[in-house]
Amino acid sequence: MSNRVDPTLIKDLESFGLKDANKCFNCGNCTAICPLSTPENPFPRKMVRLIQLGQREKLLHAPEPWLCYYCGDCSTHCPRGADPGETMMVMRRYLTSLYDWTGFARKFYTSERFEIIAISIVALLVGIGLLIFNTGHPNWEHAALNSLWPAEHIEIADLIMGGILSFLLLSNVFRCFRIIMGKLAFKVPLRIYATEAKELLLHFLTQKRFGKCSDKMQWFVHLMIMTGYSSVFLLVVVFIRWFQRDHIEYAFSHPVRLVGYYATFAILYGTTYAIIGRLKKNKPPYQNSHPTDWMFLILLQLTTLTGIFVHFTRLLDWPATTYFLYIIHMMVAVPMLVLEVPFAKWAHLAYRPVVIYLLRVKERYAQEVLAPATESQIAVEAATS
Repeated sequence: MSNRVDPTLIKDLESFGLKDANKCFNCGNCTAICPLSTPENPFPRKMVRLIQLGQREKLLHAPEPWLCYYCGDCSTHCPRGADPGETMMVMRRYLTSLYDWTGFARKFYTSERFEIIAISIVALLVGIGLLIFNTGHPNWEHAALNSLWPAEHIEIADLIMGGILSFLLLSNVFRCFRIIMGKLAFKVPLRIYATEAKELLLHFLTQKRFGKCSDKMQWFVHLMIMTGYSSVFLLVVVFIRWFQRDHIEYAFSHPVRLVGYYATFAILYGTTYAIIGRLKKNKPPYQNSHPTDWMFLILLQLTTLTGIFVHFTRLLDWPATTYFLYIIHMMVAVPMLVLEVPFAKWAHLAYRPVVIYLLRVKERYAQEVLAPATESQIAVEAATS
């Protein structure tokens, strides 16, 4: 791995939101206070030091930014006010841009203007598409979305969009895999990857490492937003035929209604808590808000609110209002999917559990393959000496 010093690194990271790294004098308080830091993967001090030294190559291969959940303890206890927690967040944005082969993530994170224009263009295309591609036979007597946009047609569009987004995200995740694993990527036996696969699923669904942090509320809010959005994603993309049904009301105990109510509550609770926190700046994680943080919360909350409005106007049987609100809803929801999932905040939900999983794979490989091989080699040398 290259040890070359890059004096432009700090300037580059400033475009991702870096502010206070030069204040750090490497006392180590942040690493000592962090419950997730380990001797094998110490942070945040190590990351801040690499930034100061211009070690771009080492930062690229560092897993530590993904082991941090930004509880803010390190920033609270920093005697210099260097805000190491925010520096770790900057590193996640930076690494996301490096994993992305399209270059879109970098533009998304470094230019607020580009972000707004990109979202506006996608929203406009979605609105125009819905106005053009419909059956042309709206039911003006009753609110019936399927009369204009049949669920089976939306399902086809969802599958196409899902395929494209999956390719973009998974190809970026593969780049992350190659970078983190390095030369071990294809040396590790498949059985080890398979054995540790449960770790990938566990950390994705529960974010359980976050539970070790002192601020349990941040873990809860994070979990609410993640599980809420994942639930509504399943309803509107995978199970759209059962979700978008006209004049059929499920019983309150029906799984579709229960999942929908949970998703609505979880997203509104989580995003409202985070928005109020960022307005009040009442915690270290909320004291420095990047434009993408605001855009993520705003789009997510608007997606939920417009979905609620569509649901109620359908129940009230207001056809024109329902059709209009549905277009608005899709103009908010689709940009959230197209831009956030492969390139920005939602991509973090993929990279973090993947990196934690890969570290477990490395650890198991060292225990089961490297250690026995070393012991065997020592035994052979001892016998022949």
